[in-house]
Amino acid sequence: MKLTREKMDQAIAKVRRAEAERMKGYREQSLHIHPWVCASCGREFTNRNLHLLTVHHKDHNHDNNPPDGSNWENLCIYCHEHEHSKYLDYEAGGGGLAVDNKGSIKHKPFTRLADLINPDKR
Repeated sequence: MKLTREKMDQAIAKVRRAEAERMKGYREQSLHIHPWVCASCGREFTNRNLHLLTVHHKDHNHDNNPPDGSNWENLCIYCHEHEHSKYLDYEAGGGGLAVDNKGSIKHKPFTRLADLINPDKR
């Protein structure tokens, strides 16, 4: 079965409308529940610039929308972008830290710092 261009455009439009409705729903709820302040940088928002305040899903699951807002935090567009880039970096790095069997982090980035500062004490 071959899709016509018209049917494909209709399907895409339907998906976009559904996404917009879903986003409007939890965004409106979050703006009603939470203060109009970025939870990360503390920037305050008014009706004039409210379009720059986004809703972030703390667990990164956009389908997890409890009505109490416990999975949401309002973030400005800049902090929201930063939060997602941290998550992508975390996933790209394997999703975890290298730890020993005691739960301590193996990587010690400052081990040789004293040697670099005081090269005579080697």
